[in-house]
Amino acid sequence: MKQFKAESQRLLELMINSIYTNKEIFLRELISNASDAIDKLRFISLTDSAADRDFAIEIEIDEAARTLTVKDNGIGMDEAELEDNLGTIASSGTFKFKNENKTDDELIGQFGVGFYSAFMVADTVTVISKKYGDDKAYRWSSSGSDGYTIDEAQREQSGSTVILKLKQDDEDDKYSEYLSEWRIGELVKKYSDYVRYPIKMLCTTSRKKEGSDEWEECKEIKTLNAMTPIWKRNKGDVKDADYKEFYRATYYDMEEPLHYFRISSEGGLTYDAVVFVPANPPYDYYTSDYKRGLSLYVNGVMIMDKCEELVPEYFGFLRGVVDSCDLSLNISREMLQKDRQLKALAGGLCKKIVAEFKRLMESDRPLYEKIFDKYGVGIKYGVYADFGAKKDLLKDALLFKNADGKYMSLSEYVSQLKDDQKDILYACGKNADAIRQTPQVEGALEKGMQVLFLTDQIDEFVVKVIGEYDGHKIVSVGSAKEQVKDDSFDELIKAIKERLGEKVKDVSLSDGLGSYPCCISAEGEVSLQMEKILNSMPTGGGVKAQRVLEINPDHPLVKRAKELEGESRNSLIDLLYGEALLLAGQDLDAAEFVKNINKML
Repeated sequence: MKQFKAESQRLLELMINSIYTNKEIFLRELISNASDAIDKLRFISLTDSAADRDFAIEIEIDEAARTLTVKDNGIGMDEAELEDNLGTIASSGTFKFKNENKTDDELIGQFGVGFYSAFMVADTVTVISKKYGDDKAYRWSSSGSDGYTIDEAQREQSGSTVILKLKQDDEDDKYSEYLSEWRIGELVKKYSDYVRYPIKMLCTTSRKKEGSDEWEECKEIKTLNAMTPIWKRNKGDVKDADYKEFYRATYYDMEEPLHYFRISSEGGLTYDAVVFVPANPPYDYYTSDYKRGLSLYVNGVMIMDKCEELVPEYFGFLRGVVDSCDLSLNISREMLQKDRQLKALAGGLCKKIVAEFKRLMESDRPLYEKIFDKYGVGIKYGVYADFGAKKDLLKDALLFKNADGKYMSLSEYVSQLKDDQKDILYACGKNADAIRQTPQVEGALEKGMQVLFLTDQIDEFVVKVIGEYDGHKIVSVGSAKEQVKDDSFDELIKAIKERLGEKVKDVSLSDGLGSYPCCISAEGEVSLQMEKILNSMPTGGGVKAQRVLEINPDHPLVKRAKELEGESRNSLIDLLYGEALLLAGQDLDAAEFVKNINKML
């Protein structure tokens, strides 16, 4: 019995019990090692035709013996390599091969620890291997930290056979599940579906008896993996139905995606991706339980089902796959190292997603509007989040409704500006009807100006973060009014200020009120709508907008107030102020308002 060279028994125990968090990962590791072994021989076959063969990985299940076997017909190992690669923990034959042969082949294993994950599910691990070009085969066997043995064995072709003697089931773990054809097929599909070589297994199936309508069970060799992923195939060879079937099978969504697109990047950071926009948000999308992210593959091997780092929260509705050969993994391949490569990939991916949305906005506007209807609020949140760090990236992907109920981008708004209009105007409200009935909006529309109708709670925060677009300020329609100078109203304005006191910060004349006598607007950064939103939040309260009463000098009621004196004037002022509050959707003392009306009768 030989002892492991790796420094101590404790190290192997750490490998088995601490590095890997999920036992099922062992099969991925063994298949990845087998794929690497075949890659090495395939590389040799480029200059040695005798090495060329039908490369494949085979899996065998023996329920009676409680063994699970993984075979490959790759390069194999001799006695010294078994000693070095399996007898020394964290020694990587793959890493040595890449350095010695200067190959850029996408070999998977680099750490030399994946093999030991087998001990999470097996009492004994046996490896029978024969190196290409050698006459002898060797058997390596170990029961774990006690050590290992190496002796001669028999094997016709080069390659390796890994035999796991599975542990007995206990209360916590059911190791027998790895003797199930269905379970093994599921794990191959989950983690190794896109390994480039066929993964074959003798499977139980059914067929009709010859000359009869009765069915019988039989055994046949099946290939468990797809090998070539859809995102690696030539775009011209992949049909629309193929993408939709991939989406349905992967995400168990019976509704077709609204949209899908491929992304490829080469150069400093190479990756391929296919991204889907679901027809509807996942059922738990708006809950704390929802986990966003795209599936991450490295060299065709699934590393993470949902990698949150790949997409920001505002693109959390997207589904898809990213495959890269340039990412650094941690030693267990279960997680990514938080390095600049991952950040670069995520940043590049985000820019390409935005670019695709902009392209859709121009080339297929109905489709993009449908997407924005479903997920636009999230994209707006991306503008507002992180103090507007992504506003320049996302602002051209935003849509807002106008007075006609049609979507407009900021670019489209600017292209339709009137000659005498310099600002982009917006108005906030709970719905389009409420906004349309406000005096400022009525006045702007009468002048033929476009007004963006902001009905989502986040809208005003978003436009304030953006601030301006293409040199045009984005301002509330109420703040874009033109001040009217008429000294004859000075006395009335003074009387209104005295009557309302601290209820308003200022009183002004305005020509942008349409058919209305007055309205309430706000000065400063906090609008009336924003005041409502902030005060409704659990951490809010006490936020106060600086109210301004605007009066229309051309309206009969305002002219009447100018003529009245004393209590009659005060009653009309109270009535006008109450009307302004009502139009602005502000709190109003209904009883007092009715009294003021009655006084004027």
